[in-house]
Order: sequence, then C-alpha cells, then structure tokens
Amino acid sequence: MEERDMKTFLAQLQQEGLLTEQTRPVWEMILPKRLKRMYDVLNERTRYITVLIEAVDDPHNQAAVLRTAEAFGVQDIHIVTGKAPFSPNRLVTRHADQWLTLHRQPDIETAINDLKQQGYQVYASYLGEGTIPLSDIDVSKPTALLFGNEHSGVSDEALKLADGTFVIPMYGFVQSFNISVAAALALYDVTERARRQAGTRYYLSSNEKKALYQQWMWQTLNPRIRKQLELQGYTI
Repeated sequence: MEERDMKTFLAQLQQEGLLTEQTRPVWEMILPKRLKRMYDVLNERTRYITVLIEAVDDPHNQAAVLRTAEAFGVQDIHIVTGKAPFSPNRLVTRHADQWLTLHRQPDIETAINDLKQQGYQVYASYLGEGTIPLSDIDVSKPTALLFGNEHSGVSDEALKLADGTFVIPMYGFVQSFNISVAAALALYDVTERARRQAGTRYYLSSNEKKALYQQWMWQTLNPRIRKQLELQGYTI
C-alpha cells in the first residue's frame, strides 16, 4: 500500500469510527495492510446466521466447526458441552477461533431459548422422519443451525425445542456426514442464500463493527506490546 493510499484508507477508517483517538496507541502499532485485511473481513461478517453445537466431544471436530464458521464469515458460535470439555485442537483451528465470539451455555434448553429470544429460528441437523432438505430452510429470518454429538446426534430435548430439522440429501450407501463436513455444507448453503435474501440485514451494524474491530486490533498485537500498553493503563 502506497503512502498516499495508506493515508486515504486510515482517514476513511477514522471517518467510519473504526479508528479513534482513544484507540490510536493500538492502531498505530498495526501495519496498514493488516488493518485493511481486518476491515475487508469485517465487512463480510454476519450474525444473521449462527451455529449451536451440542455435546460435540472430539477436539478435532470442535476445531473444524470453528474454522468452517470463520471461513464463511459467521461470527457467533454457541456451545453446549457434553462428556468432554470444549477444547478445540489448535492445529486444526489455525487460530481461526481468535476471530470468533464464543458463547458457552450451561444446557441446551438455555441455549435454544436464548437464541429464540434474540430472534433466531433454530434448525437441528437430524436424519429422522419429518425433516426437510437443507435447501428448504427459509433464510428470510435469522437462523441458527444446530449440530449434535458425533455418535448420537442432537438430543431429544433439542429436537423438541427446535423450530425444525434439516437433512443434507445423500445418494450413496452411507447415511450421514461427519459433523465437520455437515457444518461446512450447511453453512455454505445458508450463508449464500441468506446473503442474497436478507440484503443489508445480513451484515453487522455500525456499532457491532466498531466493537469487533477494536477487539480484533487488540488481539492482533504482539502479546509483548499488549502487555506494555496494559502497564500504561490502556485496555480495550
């Protein structure tokens, strides 16, 4: 990025309220190229589509879902743990989780009810009777996709609380996808359709962008620099 382009870009970020005098000690430490990359990603981020995982125990699967969600621009992941703790494999996440907002919930009832109160419809991945094809989910409203345990799937309680269930059509001998594959296929479909149908509602609000950009700037700093700023009394 040339110096003139850099100054124009920084001025644009200040005009949009993403860079402020208060945060100057942080953003002056970040290369404009990095600020530009975060800005481009920020403008594609969504909370219109979200993911809820219930009792996904395998660290590799936990990590794969996070990495997939981040890749498709989904900001929020809601987590209900099962028999194993939520500890995604770092070699799989490749630090994707640091850009996400993780919401840990005590149980599936609380998780689903909270999502509904926020205006989401909840659709669970399910192979049983009455389920609809993934492509039939109506994405004209905010949607949460629920994925269950690797072996037993979503719980009966989750099925009762969900607004509906969906299945990814398959035409081979196997009857199900691994959860990481299912999440990837489902998120690709619903984010593509929702982006077209929801228009501007699909993207983050101005205030959401400002808060998230500040958070990202802070965490992209070298830990040593963060420590120095904290000693000077600066935090985000």
